[in-house]
Amino acid sequence: MTQGSEQTAIVIAGASGRMGQMLLRLVGDTPGFRLAGALERPGHDWVGQDAGLAMGGAALGIMVTSSMATLKDADAVIDFTAPKASIELAPEAARASAVHVIGTTGFSPDERAALDRAGAGGITIIAGNMSLGVNLLVQLTRKVAAALDNDFDIEIVEAHHRHKVDAPSGTALMLGEAAAEGRGVSLEQAAERGRDGITGPRKQGAIGFSAIRGGDVVGEHDVIFAAPGERIVLRHIATDRAIFARGALKAAQWGQNRTPGQYDMLDVLGL
Repeated sequence: MTQGSEQTAIVIAGASGRMGQMLLRLVGDTPGFRLAGALERPGHDWVGQDAGLAMGGAALGIMVTSSMATLKDADAVIDFTAPKASIELAPEAARASAVHVIGTTGFSPDERAALDRAGAGGITIIAGNMSLGVNLLVQLTRKVAAALDNDFDIEIVEAHHRHKVDAPSGTALMLGEAAAEGRGVSLEQAAERGRDGITGPRKQGAIGFSAIRGGDVVGEHDVIFAAPGERIVLRHIATDRAIFARGALKAAQWGQNRTPGQYDMLDVLGL
């Protein structure tokens, strides 16, 4: 933590986004944390404005900036942005010795490799979903997949609001990875996505993904294990985006004084 402070100093990247605004509000209301900065991309309308006023509320005394210099006062930076922005932020966070908490999703394999390189030497906590319930669901998915044979088809069905830009969701991919690990296979080889037209019968052992987009759905995920005559359904439903923000703050605090390296929410939650 910042010298002489008992509070974890937080910078919010992507301050104008849905999660960014949620975090701006939550940090000031959560004991043990203080808002140290708000980042947005160069040229954004919010840059140069007080973060609270930009949200349409009371002033917070924090000006939104595009300068990475704001990280010098940070114990952690919480980042729900886009893959390119997270990759650019990673080395800056490492240089500032700020824990980089990443909730960004939609990384391609090449982008994820670039992120790993960019954040080398820093403390990075990355997760497709930061809620306790989802991370318990990941563990359950791994265990159930390991217990069942290929007679059980695995389907992952996820639903999100109309504004979500990536599919499958980061959470769905976490669940797919867990299912693949349980079965001892590679998700890259087992994944089956985007069925349309005459697809032919389902391949045995495939892990299927379906994405639903509409309205203001916060996040719903089902993992379906289907065999002749029976189905097992594991489900998580999020009704409040604040669960992800609270998880990110927990991760930021947990990461203080950790050994440099890359962690996930299973580490944070002791799972």
